[in-house]
Amino acid sequence: MSCAPEVLRHVPLFELLDEDEADILAAQVEMREFAARQRIYKQGDSDGKAYVVVSGSVRVTTLDEDHQEVVIDEAGHGQIFGLASMLEGIPHMTTAMALEPTTCVELDRNDIEVLLKRKPMAGMDMLTVQSRQIHAHQQLVRLRASRNPNDIIEEEMTLGEEIADRVAQFGGSWTFIITFAVILVSYTAANHFLGRRAWDPYPFILLNLFLSMLAAVQAPVIMMSQNRQDTKDRLRSELDYDVNRRAASDIQALAAKIHLLTDKVDDVDELIRGGARSGEIRRT
Repeated sequence: MSCAPEVLRHVPLFELLDEDEADILAAQVEMREFAARQRIYKQGDSDGKAYVVVSGSVRVTTLDEDHQEVVIDEAGHGQIFGLASMLEGIPHMTTAMALEPTTCVELDRNDIEVLLKRKPMAGMDMLTVQSRQIHAHQQLVRLRASRNPNDIIEEEMTLGEEIADRVAQFGGSWTFIITFAVILVSYTAANHFLGRRAWDPYPFILLNLFLSMLAAVQAPVIMMSQNRQDTKDRLRSELDYDVNRRAASDIQALAAKIHLLTDKVDDVDELIRGGARSGEIRRT
């Protein structure tokens, strides 16, 4: 179906075109109408087409590594989708489906070349739209990235925090307890048997000084390690929350698809029943 120049003037991407340029572009592009739930293109198609929504809405999705459907964008009036695949000449990396009765302007590479020759500023409009999609994709990747919390903690760990963790880990082990007990017993026994020649006779004042210094250093190190553990627990809780939220969203999407399939089955059942009744009426 041919496109009227008036239609292009209501599309934000083409509203800068003058009458002559709108007439030239309208003579090249085509208008396409899609029913609700009709697929416009699927992932892997290499038709080299891009679309601008004139009316209705379109959902653009892709599949992640787990083969889960991810919603990239929901294009509305004046928004363009499929542009990157058209410009690069590669198959579509996404799937587009009309959510409701939708009318789109269908573009190919030659149409864009003519448009940019006539109105170079239209290229800035398309770049702006494309940049918004790139930012949306980046945000989507950031939200969906399911990373190991231990990897994130190790990346953000400083040298002081690593030393504090290692000191606290050693101080809370049986190795430290046994070693410390052996040193205390050996120290006190040696000074006891040496008598007057002991370098730290009873009541072991020098030993008490060393123990006080050790406690003064060890206490803040243990507190640092406890703060680190609190940070780790909070990070793990936040990541668990994101995972649970995505799981709930996937469950809702599956429920919506099941309801849609149920509605389709009911529609088919009604058509079959209606056809059967019509056949009975003809026979009578």
